[in-house]
Amino acid sequence: QVQLVESGGGLVQAGGSLRLSCAASGRTFSSYNMGWFRQAPGKEREFVATISRSGGNTYYADSVKGRFTISRDNAKNTVDLQMNNLKPEDTAVYYCAADAGLLSKQPSRYDYWGQGTQVTVSS
Repeated sequence: QVQLVESGGGLVQAGGSLRLSCAASGRTFSSYNMGWFRQAPGKEREFVATISRSGGNTYYADSVKGRFTISRDNAKNTVDLQMNNLKPEDTAVYYCAADAGLLSKQPSRYDYWGQGTQVTVSS
């Protein structure tokens, strides 16, 4: 089992940057693909980015491509999401998640979830 705790959310002006971090418990972190998702009020949870077990493969939603970067440190059991040039439409609760199967963009494929961290981008 993996426990995930996100941090780094907050309030930022449009055009600004935030770095989210997700700390994982357990000694099997490197056996999971990791993903970031977000959910805005009244909307479904949506894929943001995912990174493979080794960190060698990453995928992004079109809406964040070129602005967000996902990375992981298997020695520290962390996965980060660097968010640059933030827009008001990026406002949401951001979740990290762990996937024991194939690399996926589907929330339903992920096995473990953090509690989320709020990101608010003002215009």
